[in-house]
Amino acid sequence: MSNGDIFVGEVIGTAILILFGAGVCAAVTLNHSKAKGAGWVVIAFGWGFGVLAGAYTAAPLSGGQLNPAVTVGIAVDTGEWDKVPLYMLGQMVGAFLGAVLAWLLYYAQFGANADQETALPTLGIFATAPEIRNPVANLVTEIIATMALVLPVLAFGLTKGLGESGTAVLIVAFLVVGIGLSLGGPTGYAINPARDLGPRIAHAVLPIPNKGGSDWSYSWIPVAGPLIGAVLAGLIFNAAF
Repeated sequence: MSNGDIFVGEVIGTAILILFGAGVCAAVTLNHSKAKGAGWVVIAFGWGFGVLAGAYTAAPLSGGQLNPAVTVGIAVDTGEWDKVPLYMLGQMVGAFLGAVLAWLLYYAQFGANADQETALPTLGIFATAPEIRNPVANLVTEIIATMALVLPVLAFGLTKGLGESGTAVLIVAFLVVGIGLSLGGPTGYAINPARDLGPRIAHAVLPIPNKGGSDWSYSWIPVAGPLIGAVLAGLIFNAAF
């Protein structure tokens, strides 16, 4: 894979992932949305389908990693770090662009948030936040949830033909749904630094009426937790397999 293919693939794939993910959060959250109040199960499946669409799209170009934690986990396993910064750059750019696309798609609904009587905070559409703010507990949650993602992803590579058939992408998408349903309650399961930081930056710069703050004091946890979890998953995989 050329550097250009890796960058373009990760930008496009991650943008699609975030478009679906932020899109389903907007659909469930915003007033005047037909899906308002649809609930956590809908959000979990929306993110899973985002992984499915984004990874399948990016796979021919970059392999469709779409997540710095996955990229780091693979690098810990293989020892190949030279392409890691390029993957991460593409993922961050794509995450930001996907968030902007979700904002454009729900532009009228975001605009309706100018009504002071019905205005609501919008950060949760773009980035994660804990239900109970406890930095240690929140960090541990993200570490464990990311290990639950990266370890299976690495193990899938041991099954002959799974990657070539494209079935691995489908399985990873369902894995993300499962993580959301089972492990996403405490923090909203970032499990992906680009997924949280790129849209959080978009939230900070976009002209969204009554959007509320971007909660930068929490923003390090959905970055550090997944990266730590990815390193641990890679080390465990190397030791066990």
